[in-house]
Amino acid sequence: MKSMSYAVLAAAGVLSVGSPAAHAQAPTGLALAQQQNCMSCHSVTRPFMGPALRDVAAKYAGRDDAAAYLKHKILDGSAGVWGPVPMPANTQLTPDQAATLANWVMTLK
Repeated sequence: MKSMSYAVLAAAGVLSVGSPAAHAQAPTGLALAQQQNCMSCHSVTRPFMGPALRDVAAKYAGRDDAAAYLKHKILDGSAGVWGPVPMPANTQLTPDQAATLANWVMTLK
């Protein structure tokens, strides 16, 4: 009887832990921005090589398609909108990651 109890407890433990991938969550906007080196050129609050992310959010706050527009700019890059320094295309990002970043930026307004 004891060996059966141990077996049930062991099985319950395995089922409650599950696989690590099942518990992995996508990073938040800030964490993703830090992981993908966005913060090498941007800051949340002050202009750096690129515009402050709060300024980006404020500029596009009136657009109904702001997050989709920014997602496109993040993936494909941009030039001339914020000055002479172009933003390169971020080809290492998936469209979902770019959407996460764009949506997060728009929360900063």
